[in-house]
Amino acid sequence: MSGQQPVEPICVRINDAARMIGVGRTKLYELISTGELETVKIGKSTRVTTASIHDLVKRRCSPS
Repeated sequence: MSGQQPVEPICVRINDAARMIGVGRTKLYELISTGELETVKIGKSTRVTTASIHDLVKRRCSPS
């Protein structure tokens, strides 16, 4: 074993991003189009940054 910590991805596929926040693809694309989620184009593939997913959840959390 190398002893290295698992690395959290910095971007994920559209379907994975939707699954992570519990919404469908249509809603995810709405969040992208309104600028609430950031995307990165890698070749022909579109990826959603995990940082923007975490930020979205933080913004939407109701204060306790």
